[in-house]
Amino acid sequence: MRKLVNYGNKRRLPLPEVKFEERPSSYELAFNTLKYQDFLEGMIINSFGVAPPISNDDMSLFVVMLYDLQSRKFLPRQHQENEETIPDVTLVERVILGFKTKLAASLARHRIKHQLLSVESFLPETVKLKQERSLRLPIYAWVNALKSSPEEIQRVLRSAGFCQVKSIRQLVDRTFCWDHHCRDVLVFPALCRSQLYSTGLLSDCKLVIQDKSCSLGPQAVFSLLPDDADVLLVGHFSGLTLSHTAALIAQKDLPYGAQQPTVYACVSDHTEAQRAELQQTMTAMGCKNVTLIPEDFQSLGANDKRLQRLLVIFLTPECSLSAVSNPVELILQENRDLHLLQDLSQGSISPKKLATLVVEQRKAVDHALKFPKVSAVVYSTHSSHAEENEEVVKGALQRFQPSFGETGEPELARLRSPSPFSIFKEDEGLEKKDSFFMLEPSEESNGCFLAVLNREPKPVVKETPREVILRAYTTGLLDGIGSKHGSGKTSQNYPEVMKKYHNVLDSDSRACHVCSNESPLD
Repeated sequence: MRKLVNYGNKRRLPLPEVKFEERPSSYELAFNTLKYQDFLEGMIINSFGVAPPISNDDMSLFVVMLYDLQSRKFLPRQHQENEETIPDVTLVERVILGFKTKLAASLARHRIKHQLLSVESFLPETVKLKQERSLRLPIYAWVNALKSSPEEIQRVLRSAGFCQVKSIRQLVDRTFCWDHHCRDVLVFPALCRSQLYSTGLLSDCKLVIQDKSCSLGPQAVFSLLPDDADVLLVGHFSGLTLSHTAALIAQKDLPYGAQQPTVYACVSDHTEAQRAELQQTMTAMGCKNVTLIPEDFQSLGANDKRLQRLLVIFLTPECSLSAVSNPVELILQENRDLHLLQDLSQGSISPKKLATLVVEQRKAVDHALKFPKVSAVVYSTHSSHAEENEEVVKGALQRFQPSFGETGEPELARLRSPSPFSIFKEDEGLEKKDSFFMLEPSEESNGCFLAVLNREPKPVVKETPREVILRAYTTGLLDGIGSKHGSGKTSQNYPEVMKKYHNVLDSDSRACHVCSNESPLD
């Protein structure tokens, strides 16, 4: 049906400038229009026969405004005082209002024909489920340790009329609870946003609203990062994710005289506007332990002087966002690809787009494993596809080729309690899949995938004294000892040697001398 509506020849036009505070509502309107595109085009064809009396280049605007009109029960839009008028918008609005009776009748016939209880019933089940979940998602906010403390936050909230409950299932009205996975994250009911702003905690950057799925990665980095070491953040991320990571590691109790850990961030994939936004956010959050690296991650190597203390790499590659119920909010907040909304509006990503994403994800993990001193690589996505998750990290381990000087091969951490993530506890909401964490999307949170690739030195194999003597005997080291008739393995059988030198078997230190070709028996 979509082919019956001609949208003109203009393609990939630059996105118009939108005021920062208006971006969420504007993009949400566009996203909803994409979800109902087939439905809206059916209304247009049924009402006009071919097309409304406007140019094809204005058809995209027509469809967006038609969605907005039907969602308001075909009531005219209330114009704001001193509102700027745009000729194309005025023309399309006049046409829609002139045909609103026909359009409303077409909508009614379509619902009767397809036995739809509501317009939402038209959506595919996967899209409808995500839409319903997005309306119920609670608000997650992390405590900025650079500007406040959990005690202060709780005190301010209580003075503002909030009361603390034990779990997310008890949230109602002005209540809050601590998240059971992330030690510095608070959870609030979905309708408490305006009350939170009234406390002043958000405007003072003492409390920061951000999706929970974006907080698990920084928490993992904090748990894995040794004292006096640095971390490198790579991929598509926001100033909030960068600031959260920096705020967490700034809390580490360092030995006297130890150097403060630094968060390095590759920003080659960020536009100039996004880099400026990163700097602005870090300044507002009070971050002083962050350094931006303009070079591409693939061009960085172990010999880079800036990265000599680097021990953890945190990868947040572009992904399909298939585990996210409210993609518009997360895309705008985390600097993700807006063009993903086209696929997400239909409930599935195209195989071609998925393959393109996987190629870049593999490149990122493969390159991260080329840093021989790095002890852990944290890999995080918002995808529910195995191709972007388990298969990427398992494939990287299979392709890994150790270079000269490697101290150990990387392996997937067993992410179970106890685990490298001391903050993650056993819980029915956190699905265990082998060595991975998969937080499934629900009404309580968006989904995400998390894996840690550990590189640990190969353990030194300690031999028992008996094994040392046996190895020394079989290699001829003990030939001739205790024999008056020359040397040779046949001069004494093995039990007699073991019996004669029982004192060696009881002494680890003497056995070590034997192992190093220095016989303690001479």
